[in-house]
Amino acid sequence: MLAAMSEPTESRRQRAARRAGEFPDPPPPLPRPVIDSHTHLDITVSEAAVPGGGDDPVAALIDAAATAGVDRLVQVGVDVASSRWSAEMAARHPALLATVALHPNEAPRLADLDEALREIEALAAQERVRGIGETGMDRFRTGEEGRAAQEASFRAHIAIAKRHGKALVIHDREAHDDVLRILDDEGAPDRVVLHCFSGDAEFAAQCVRRGFVLSFAGTVTFASATALREAARVTPVDQLLVETDAPYLTPTPHRGRPNASYLIPLTMRSLAETTGTDLDELCAAVSATGERMFGPW
Repeated sequence: MLAAMSEPTESRRQRAARRAGEFPDPPPPLPRPVIDSHTHLDITVSEAAVPGGGDDPVAALIDAAATAGVDRLVQVGVDVASSRWSAEMAARHPALLATVALHPNEAPRLADLDEALREIEALAAQERVRGIGETGMDRFRTGEEGRAAQEASFRAHIAIAKRHGKALVIHDREAHDDVLRILDDEGAPDRVVLHCFSGDAEFAAQCVRRGFVLSFAGTVTFASATALREAARVTPVDQLLVETDAPYLTPTPHRGRPNASYLIPLTMRSLAETTGTDLDELCAAVSATGERMFGPW
């Protein structure tokens, strides 16, 4: 996730001050291990500090997640700097794999998009980098003036994913038709993950038919998210992942407080209830699908 292109109403420092020390208490752990398919440890540390403190904030976040039954995490890059950091952390911590990309709202800001894409492709060759993303389309934060650069960047990321045999991790905000049009145009990679799935049941069915995997975040627990829960119900259990997008999208009942991977059990239990799936079975399926998309840790 990135800040809006317009001036935010609250500065990063103000957000950090508001969020620091406000992590919720951990929920009961899951019956078997699962994967957080999309998290931003760098942003979590900079904006929300670390639950429980400690000298190594990344290790502390990984340990807190493991205690909750979330033993593997996918650390996601959104620009060149965070993609480098993600690759470095994945090389250092066995519980992490990385993805690298230019976020769709980042692409229109760049003075030299081609050079940034070359840096992303170089990182994509690393063994612990298992995904290209988050890339995609965003009509919410990027206006018409930035749409051409955004689309060019998305198409380039699709090509990088296919050249390197990596999963494509897609950011789609108010751009469902654009995302499907471009994927159909370019030919989708073998493995596609719709990060923080935000569509309804009809869009979910279109994605499922194409063989894509839908990753649900804490938003699926929100009282207002009826359409999202309907989308989860039409998603086969073997095409479903779960994520935090931490430090954002904290699940109910902790909306407004910082998110972290140790809160995944709240989203998993909500999805199990929504889909009528046994929690143990859902954990096993999410774990298997995560490894099918990103490979073994």
